[in-house]
This record gives sequence, C-alpha cells and structure tokens, in this order.
Amino acid sequence: MKLHEFVTTKTERIDCDKSVYDAIEKMVDRRIRSLVVTFPGKEVDCGVITARDIVFKLLAKGLDPNGVKVSEIASRPLVCVDKDAELTEIAQVMKNAGVARVFVCAEESIMGVVSLLDLMSAALVGRARGNGLS
Repeated sequence: MKLHEFVTTKTERIDCDKSVYDAIEKMVDRRIRSLVVTFPGKEVDCGVITARDIVFKLLAKGLDPNGVKVSEIASRPLVCVDKDAELTEIAQVMKNAGVARVFVCAEESIMGVVSLLDLMSAALVGRARGNGLS
C-alpha cells in the first residue's frame, strides 16, 4: 500500500502570532484536529497545534484562549516522513515520537499529513486487498 493513497494533501495553517482562540475557531469551523503553525523563515520550520494541545495545555488549566498565542503551545519541530515512506515505517515513527500525526515532507515543503485514523483505514483497505500494511 502506497502512502499517496492515504495522505491528506490539504493542510490548514495558522500564523504563529494568532491567538489560540483563532485556532479553535478555524479548527471547529473546518472540523479538523490540527493546524500547521507557520513561523517566519523556511516552510518546514513549522510547528503543529492540535485539539489535544488546546484542551490539555490551555482549557484544562482555565487559561483564556484569547490571551495565548498559538506559538506558545505549538509543538516544534514537525515530525516528518519522506514521501516514499512505507505505512509500517510511518506507524513506527508515530510510535517512537508519541504523536498522532506525521507530516510528509520533501524538498523543504510539506506535502501532506498522515494521522492514526489514516493508518487504520490503510489497514482495512490492505486487508480487503489481501495484503498487509506495507
């Protein structure tokens, strides 16, 4: 099974100086669980803010989302895999890094994102096709 079959190529972004409230609004509006946080400089010098980050690092502590910038709680650097990576390799990278998503990067740009749910979907399709998760 090839990565291009399951990678989400559209990644939503937010500027590092925006408030967490802006991130919440964008994530809820688009029904997504993460945003790439862009910092000045190269494209791959980014971070990620997830629903989990917002809930655990901010809301659970009673902090005001309007008073915190996304850069303050974003995870950096992005965990990236090569565009030619096999799905089993991606699963191992996720396990080792303790993350729920990895970004597919090539030549200083982000090509997409693969989540845990994407890997589970790939496993189902692989089984239906009569092969594994490779």
